[in-house]
Amino acid sequence: MDQVQYIIDFALTEDIGPGDITTDNLIDESQMGKGIILAKQKLIVCGADVVKKVFHTLDSNTKVKSFMKDGEIAESGDVMFEIEGTLRTLLKGERTALNFLQRLSGIATNTKSFVELMGDSKARLVDTRKITPGLRVLEKYAVTVGGAYNHRTALYDGVMIKDNHIAVSGGIKKAVATVREKISHLVKIEVEVSNMDELSEALEAKADVIMLDNMDLKQIKEAVAFVKGKAVLEVSGLVTKKNLKELSETGVDIISSGALTHQAQSVDISMRIQNL
Repeated sequence: MDQVQYIIDFALTEDIGPGDITTDNLIDESQMGKGIILAKQKLIVCGADVVKKVFHTLDSNTKVKSFMKDGEIAESGDVMFEIEGTLRTLLKGERTALNFLQRLSGIATNTKSFVELMGDSKARLVDTRKITPGLRVLEKYAVTVGGAYNHRTALYDGVMIKDNHIAVSGGIKKAVATVREKISHLVKIEVEVSNMDELSEALEAKADVIMLDNMDLKQIKEAVAFVKGKAVLEVSGLVTKKNLKELSETGVDIISSGALTHQAQSVDISMRIQNL
C-alpha cells in the first residue's frame, strides 16, 4: 500500500466530504485556472511530491510545475509551485496541499536549525515517536530533509526496553534476556537507563544500545567514560538548542529529540489563484 497516497486520500475526503458546496455551485466545471504557491518566509522546502499528488488525485490532468526540490531553501516571496488545471481542482486542493506543505516544511526548517548547532560533531541527531498520528511516514521523512535521522519507525522495527518495561518484567537483565530469546539475531536491543547502576546492569546484559534518559552533562560524560565504546550510547530528554552543542561534544553516538517534530511550527506559505 502507498502510505502517502492513503494519507492524501483520507485528507481530501475529510476536507471535501460529499462535495465543496461553495466551489461546485459557484464555478463551472470547464473553467480553467492557474495557481502559484508562494513562500512567505525563509524555509526549507519539504513536500513537493505531496503537493503534486494532492492535485493529481483530484484530477490527473492537472499540471504541477515545481521550482524547488525538497531540501532547498526558499526565501520570502519565492514561487515554489505553479499549478494549472480546472478552477474546481485548484480550489478544492488548495488547503489540503498547503496544510501538508506548511507542516512538512516546518519540520524540515526546525530540524535544520538543530542540525546547524551541532557543527561537525560525529553524533547523530535523531527523531522520536512524538509525531502527529497518521502522518508518521511524512513527518519522519521531513526530519531527514532537515538533515537529521530517524530513530525506529514504530514499535515493530526495534526493541526498546523502557523504564515501564523494566519495572514490570523484573529488571534490566531479565528483560534483555527474555527479549533476546524471542527475537531475530539481526534485531538490536536498546535499554533506557537513568543512573549509573542501571547503566552498569545494561552493559552487563550486553545491550546493543543504551539510552541515557534525562541525565545531566556531568552524568553523560561519566557514562561515556564508563562504557568505553562497548555499546552505542544515546542521549534523550533535556535536549534543547541551548545545550545541544555541548551534548554533541560529550562523545555520545546519538542524540534523540522529540522537539524536531512536536515543537515544529508550520511555516507561512500561500496560494494565489486566477482565471485562465
